[in-house]
Amino acid sequence: MDGTAFWIAALIASALVGLSKGGLPMIGMLAVPVLSLVISPVTAAGLLLPVFVVSDLFGLWAWRKAFDARVLRIVVSGAAAGIGIGWATASLVPEAAVTLLVGVIGLVFAANTLLRRRPEGPPRPARVGPGLFWGTIAGFTSFVSHAGAPPFQVYVLPLRLEKTVFAGTATIAFALINAMKLIPYWFLGQLNPQNLRVAAILFLPAVIAVFAGIRLVRWLPEKLFYRLVIWSLLAISVRLVHDGLTGLL
Repeated sequence: MDGTAFWIAALIASALVGLSKGGLPMIGMLAVPVLSLVISPVTAAGLLLPVFVVSDLFGLWAWRKAFDARVLRIVVSGAAAGIGIGWATASLVPEAAVTLLVGVIGLVFAANTLLRRRPEGPPRPARVGPGLFWGTIAGFTSFVSHAGAPPFQVYVLPLRLEKTVFAGTATIAFALINAMKLIPYWFLGQLNPQNLRVAAILFLPAVIAVFAGIRLVRWLPEKLFYRLVIWSLLAISVRLVHDGLTGLL
């Protein structure tokens, strides 16, 4: 983990992590793929987890008054089960297969959202069954490759939360999910001293990016905000499908 290419990729990845904690969760999915251009995906995931956790602290403070408590309870409960499944099957499930699954889910949902008219009216209530299902998938895919955003979006976007509530709920949910991942990552050896030293250097750009993300979310009109979220999901999902197929083939 040295050289100009590595540090450029690492700085970009840490900034993406920070932006995601500022209220743009989809952007965070790009962090591991970017860093995987120069190191292995497994090493990239282990290196970035401390950066996610530190950025989460600032995101929690920023969005502490804007979130949907019911959605949080449902999604995080499911995510805990998903993390447990990910830990238990860490040596059995090919990472490429999970990457492909995440990409397909995001691609189908983004395409469906773009092709149909967004319904008007008040937000629909958060149902427990679908929330636990998608929360479990989000926890599993987040454990494997920090790619829990598409399953989370599949459940939350149809609820049509106000943009700051959406951003706060996503930030807090993934802060809790990342905290739960620390113990299994430690036991799997992905939080080794070398990773932690490099992660410590990446904390500053990530924290700066958190506040940039907060300002961006509050500045963007709500309709444009959701449009950017959906198009980001589509673009990232295409990349994940490509990476997953490449890895399997």
